[in-house]
Amino acid sequence: MSAFTTTATIAVFGGKLLKLTHESAALKCRMALNLYVPPSTAVKIPVLFYLAGLTCSGDNGAEKGFLNYWAGKYGMAIVYPDTSPRGSNHPGENESWDFGSAAGFYIDATAAPWSENYKMETYITAELPALLYAAYPTLDSSRVAITGHSMGGHGALSLFLKHPELYKSGSGFAPIANPTQCPWGKKAFAGYLATEAEWPQHDATELLRTYTGGPVDLLVSVGTADEFYTGGQLLVENLAAAAKENGREGEVTIVYAEGYNHSYFYVSSYAETHVTHAARHLGLL
Repeated sequence: MSAFTTTATIAVFGGKLLKLTHESAALKCRMALNLYVPPSTAVKIPVLFYLAGLTCSGDNGAEKGFLNYWAGKYGMAIVYPDTSPRGSNHPGENESWDFGSAAGFYIDATAAPWSENYKMETYITAELPALLYAAYPTLDSSRVAITGHSMGGHGALSLFLKHPELYKSGSGFAPIANPTQCPWGKKAFAGYLATEAEWPQHDATELLRTYTGGPVDLLVSVGTADEFYTGGQLLVENLAAAAKENGREGEVTIVYAEGYNHSYFYVSSYAETHVTHAARHLGLL
């Protein structure tokens, strides 16, 4: 029996978008997500995880990101998870848009009360994939890539660097690339993590500075009119500087989207860039 309940099946770009729900043991609540299945005859279909940003859910990228079009072209499935546990009712959980509900930052919290169930890293890297690969055996667990937008870009880059055995590629649309040094990241880490010493373990820039694995080929894109880029929240150049410091110059590519802001108009416009990056690493090109 499948762990998932299908609440809707929607035809899109020759494939199907499945709206799913399931019980999460890691997050101790019922979770919703989207799964795009392409029109492919392959026995095994590669998978791209798309992590959404602050205030978002698994619906935003699936419905507004235009990633499904390119995934359908390449024969790639896309998983769109939610951004936090839901309905935990911790004090302060729903008081601000950049912390708590819809703002899980893709880390496992260590500070009470968040440590009870804000375990988004475990959910994204272990629990959810295991359930999906069991329920949908055509998904290829050996060919997986990860991308994301804003907070989700932070999640994609940091999880790729922490779990390189899981992913063939990582990229970020306007990612929070150096969260230990920006207001969003400092607020989240101070709330979710028990000690400041833990912060660098979840920061892509700090992780890359000391990374000892193989070549990473990280792709980052950002709009030049993005108010959060110009306002010092994203700090994407710090990621490239960390690569250079570690002798990995050229392993981070930054694409500047002239005139674009932080919205899904930007994400949908640069979906081809990121899905193609994943497709190349997944052996689809």
